[in-house]
Amino acid sequence: MNTHLGAGVTPLHDPKTLPPGVDAGHTHEAYGKGVVLCVVATVLMGIMFPVMTSALTHIDPFTFTSLRYLVAGTAFLMLLLIKEGKRGLRACGESIGLAWLLGSVGFCGFGSFVFLGQQLAGREGALTASIMMATQPMMGLLVNSVVRRSKPPLFSLLFVLLSFAGVSLVVTKGNIAAVLREPQHYSANVLIVLGALCWVIYTFGASRFKQWSALKYTTLTTWLGLTTIIGLNVLLFACRVVPIPSTASLRSILPHLLYMGPIAGFIAILCWNMGNRILTPLNGVLFMDVLPLTTFVVSSTIGVVPEGVQVVGACITGAALILNNLFLRSRAKRVSSAL
Repeated sequence: MNTHLGAGVTPLHDPKTLPPGVDAGHTHEAYGKGVVLCVVATVLMGIMFPVMTSALTHIDPFTFTSLRYLVAGTAFLMLLLIKEGKRGLRACGESIGLAWLLGSVGFCGFGSFVFLGQQLAGREGALTASIMMATQPMMGLLVNSVVRRSKPPLFSLLFVLLSFAGVSLVVTKGNIAAVLREPQHYSANVLIVLGALCWVIYTFGASRFKQWSALKYTTLTTWLGLTTIIGLNVLLFACRVVPIPSTASLRSILPHLLYMGPIAGFIAILCWNMGNRILTPLNGVLFMDVLPLTTFVVSSTIGVVPEGVQVVGACITGAALILNNLFLRSRAKRVSSAL
């Protein structure tokens, strides 16, 4: 997992970018592994929004974010020490300041903005938050274009738009015009979009840490980000912006924390960073369109029956993901054969 994480779209298939001892034949297997990791991550993240709907009725999003990443961070640290030993805690020439900034943006920014927005959106908050996550592929293309000063592949851009169109059909039941006419939680939506952008920045920021494994990047940025999360929490307590949770409130969120910490925190985030290390962020963020579909499926288990147009939308999104992967594989083969 120490393969260089670039911002391009086909590094695994370029012989010049392969690590020593790895031949091109192994890249197809690695690519498939990256796809599986990203799908697992987004499915687990999609489930977290319905879970948070209940948790946010008992506790504020800031305190919950602190508790969540304390649990996940502890698991990351234990695994890092087992896998890499004490050397895993060393900077190895990389910028700790940048790691702190990315950890703060990714964990404090995402957790605070998204879940505060979900709380403000009320009963429909889970669906609102999940659909806003589907904007991340587009954000990823824009971030990559700005950072690398290069245009994204036209077909990838079209597939992103196609996947977002499919997601829109799912969450609006095909009646987009009616949704636009209804009163909107604009402040909630803005917060959620900001949170989504924070996660994109964190994901793309991993490419700056070429000497760190995906596990090391995840662990160190989590703990460095925790300093910001806990500092913000203490400030909010001191200013009485949010109340200190009671013992009863903490007990009531234990079931939610058991999912959000070890599963949506530890497993999902580690899978996400490992998958993006293989696929590159520009490819990996496209899988964020799986997230709202997962939220929708979870909602259907409590009585929300999908309509025909929603099934069509889910199929469109799935097709866009598959077509984009086929396009990138085909493009990579043409590049490799030309070298």
